[in-house]
Amino acid sequence: MAVLPAQDRARTAAQWMRDNATTVAFSKAQLIAAINAVDDWAEANATSYNNALPVAVRTNATTAQKALLLAYVCMRRAGVLRAQED
Repeated sequence: MAVLPAQDRARTAAQWMRDNATTVAFSKAQLIAAINAVDDWAEANATSYNNALPVAVRTNATTAQKALLLAYVCMRRAGVLRAQED
């Protein structure tokens, strides 16, 4: 996967602002810079992430499935992903 185009990065920031329910101490420009940094980090570390996955997942999951797996784990760690089992 390549880094997100500028429009997708801006839309990600806009959605984050809509979803965030707490006050923040940074500007929209600083949020965009953070979105850019996270996206660049994901691109730079994609190989490391892929290598950390169990072989069966690494070789059989699509790039989109691997990205969703990471997103689900991060969302759960942030306390925003709930499962039916909760």
